[in-house]
Amino acid sequence: MENIEYQPNHLRTGAKVLVDSLQDQGVEMIFGYPGGAVLPLYDQLYDAAIPNILTRHEQGAIHAAEGYAKATGKVGVVLVTSGPGATNVVTGIADAMSDSVPLVVITGQVATAGIGKDAFQEADILGITLPITKHNYQVRCVDDLPKVIAEAFHIADTGRKGPVVIDLPKDITLQETAARYPLPVQRKSYQPTIDPSMLQIEKLMQVLGKAKRPVVLAGAGVIAAEAAAELQSFIGKYQIPTVTTLLGLGLLSVAHPLFLGMGGMHGTYAANMALSEADLIINIGSRFDDRLATAGSQFGKQAIVAHIDIDPVEIGKIVETKIPIVGDAKAALLQMLRYKPHANQWAEWVATCQSRKADKPYRYDRGQTEEIKPQRVIEEVGRITKGEAYVVTDVGQHQMWVAQYYPFQFPKQLITSGGLGTMGYGIPAGIGAQFAHPDKMIVVFVGDGGFQMTNQEFAILNEYGLNVKFVLLNNQSLGMVRQWQETFHGERRSASVFSQQPDFIKLAEAYGISGTRITTNDTLSADLAAAFAQTGPQLIEVMVSTSEHVLPMIPPGKANHEMMGV
Repeated sequence: MENIEYQPNHLRTGAKVLVDSLQDQGVEMIFGYPGGAVLPLYDQLYDAAIPNILTRHEQGAIHAAEGYAKATGKVGVVLVTSGPGATNVVTGIADAMSDSVPLVVITGQVATAGIGKDAFQEADILGITLPITKHNYQVRCVDDLPKVIAEAFHIADTGRKGPVVIDLPKDITLQETAARYPLPVQRKSYQPTIDPSMLQIEKLMQVLGKAKRPVVLAGAGVIAAEAAAELQSFIGKYQIPTVTTLLGLGLLSVAHPLFLGMGGMHGTYAANMALSEADLIINIGSRFDDRLATAGSQFGKQAIVAHIDIDPVEIGKIVETKIPIVGDAKAALLQMLRYKPHANQWAEWVATCQSRKADKPYRYDRGQTEEIKPQRVIEEVGRITKGEAYVVTDVGQHQMWVAQYYPFQFPKQLITSGGLGTMGYGIPAGIGAQFAHPDKMIVVFVGDGGFQMTNQEFAILNEYGLNVKFVLLNNQSLGMVRQWQETFHGERRSASVFSQQPDFIKLAEAYGISGTRITTNDTLSADLAAAFAQTGPQLIEVMVSTSEHVLPMIPPGKANHEMMGV
């Protein structure tokens, strides 16, 4: 490879190059699991300052790295062995690609002489991960390794962020090189656009000046750009009602007068009606996925759509876009803030949106019932934590209830699997978030289905002194699957109800984790408060209603205004 510097009197093995490079990149920790192909790397880590967090499964490692990356904005690093070690992280790689999470995933590989010969624990990880990575490498020459590592971090953490795989044959880690690669990285074929077109910004602001019913739609791209303050300034300056995606929750406090809530399939009435009736939709950092734009061809039919995104591929892919703006969300917002606001010709529109928010909030049956409502559990946890906890979820009904009922206040507060919807994500991601913020409260909401996928990671909680609170909402079923079967498949609950379950509290206790099971609605508040007052990790199992549905809901194929259960 070009631009390699050599220091002839300073030979290093590939393993040493890797560890030195990780230190140069400021890596705080690695989430990994050793095996034969990466033994030289782990031998080098033995004396290194970077700790390896030994999870109990490779999928746990990569989801923990995702949790760390989402909570900090930094690149998460994963190290696994070849073959099954590498294939076990494929789900996490796909998850990170879908949610634009910056990861560098280092996979061991058999020695170069054995590649392509079905050697023991060989897998074509390049071919497997090609569609689900920003870029991937297989290092065939040890001299290339310093540059590959530097490029991998650069690509993962710039532009639209995402996962990069480095496949590293075992013999490369043992060979010696004098090569070093000088920073900063420059790769001619990779030049993401940061600064937006001023002509397009001007066009957007002119259209805004003529609008009567504008709406801002804000997504995770605003969080990735560290642009929450600029977003808040923009909507405050122009007094524009604002909707966020699931992954954009926290950009505005739930109490903000212009925040209409989450849009999409399980979003608020006010948010979805605003998107349906707007004459201008300013999308900043959202990709119009099908959980937001539930019927893409019908989405925003009354609106001129402006889309600001750092990834040009996303613009116009789902929704017809009249004002495409490629660039960084922060850079675009800073340019938009230079314009003087017009007279507020949409005051009536703002009042309509605020009235809908007040008149039709999320709701559930708050009457005196023996069964515990899961929505109430989340509200109580929000009260106990004062809305200040980092909140991690697994995937399913509880995920949507958390999005609806937890009082989010700041960006990066919600850590969840959005685009891929990966069950088993919650427990390891919560652990990764606690490593990222050891002095903060981390609350993980998980269902009884997802809990049984990755609960082995409980083994590392006491080992590393982690203080995570796990709230297990046990409805004795795969709740979201069951809801769809009950709603759209004639109540035929096929393979969605658990007829038998383990004793989750005893399972936690086997790992040395204290547990509490809550079964009584009358004492829910006191029981939750007592559990959260305990020091150290806790499993709080709450036996909730087995029939509750997530509402409102947009049925499949219907437009945003066609909500049921409002």
